[in-house]
Amino acid sequence: MHNSDTQGQTNAAMTVPELLKLAGGCWKPCTLHAGVKLDVFSHLVRCPMTATDLACLLEVDSRGLNMLLHALAAMDLLRKEEDRFSTTQFSAEHLARQSPRYLGHIILHHHFLVDGWSRLDEAVRHGHPVRKRSSHDVDGLERESFLLGMYNLANLLAPRVAAAINLGGRRRLLDLAGGPGTYAIHFCQQNPELTAVIFDLPTTRPFAEQMVDRFGMSDRIAFVAGDLVVDPIGSGFDVVWLSHLLHSEGPETCAAIVTKAAQALTDDGLLLVQEFILDDSRTTPLHPALFSLNMLIGTPEGQAYTQGELAAMIRQAGFDQVRRLPIELPNGAGILMAVRSAASPALQL
Repeated sequence: MHNSDTQGQTNAAMTVPELLKLAGGCWKPCTLHAGVKLDVFSHLVRCPMTATDLACLLEVDSRGLNMLLHALAAMDLLRKEEDRFSTTQFSAEHLARQSPRYLGHIILHHHFLVDGWSRLDEAVRHGHPVRKRSSHDVDGLERESFLLGMYNLANLLAPRVAAAINLGGRRRLLDLAGGPGTYAIHFCQQNPELTAVIFDLPTTRPFAEQMVDRFGMSDRIAFVAGDLVVDPIGSGFDVVWLSHLLHSEGPETCAAIVTKAAQALTDDGLLLVQEFILDDSRTTPLHPALFSLNMLIGTPEGQAYTQGELAAMIRQAGFDQVRRLPIELPNGAGILMAVRSAASPALQL
């Protein structure tokens, strides 16, 4: 079926009730964000409590918290028995800080994005970002939420990705702009003879070293601090992993980053690029199309790219055998794999 046919069917399915539901769609996420930011789940997982008792513990208004708890219960994230609230099995597992499967960091990251999204019309009107870059310019809780939120997401997928990609015989991996180093950790776990370097901004170091140490990988994974656009990233790697980085930059900077990655590789080195990938029409999948707007709001030139655009950048940098790996990933994400061509003039250092 052609994209135009699919688009027509999508438009035909829209109704006035669906449109109004879409217009108010932010209410439920904001309710979730408030519950996580106030940390109600971490307290209620210990024992059921009344709204009044929890309000006293959290030092918040009892009336407001009572409304929030009832809304969270309506969303099946809390239980109410008589006048006491408690967590569900799901919220205890994913929304209480005590749980090893806690996803509150990425939820808080989304909370910090809301203000920028409310100014999307301004970003579209002027074509420039209306909030600070989460990866560069923020500090405190917002930066922690971004970095550990990236860990939340990556930790859900990295074990499956690392198991699906054959790195047998490879010895040194560069996790470029690797954040907490989640993928470096799981690639090394999957490949006992592999060592890795996480390259990212200096502010990322404490989070990365904490995660590496938590997984017992400090002897195999090092952290190097720098700005990948202007600083040297090293050389002699036989794998470079570039995950969800290119969408934060414009086409020229992306091309320079991919060329830099090529220069860091040995002959026949392997480049792996993970991104939210648009089809050629740029209208599907939905998540990459919306994610492009998220980049408009938060970066000077970032955007989601099509598979053709990414493949062209990679080939221009001197890679061949570019192909998309048959790994099913959520939200329109995909992984492109390419092998460095040692004969390419673009790669002479």
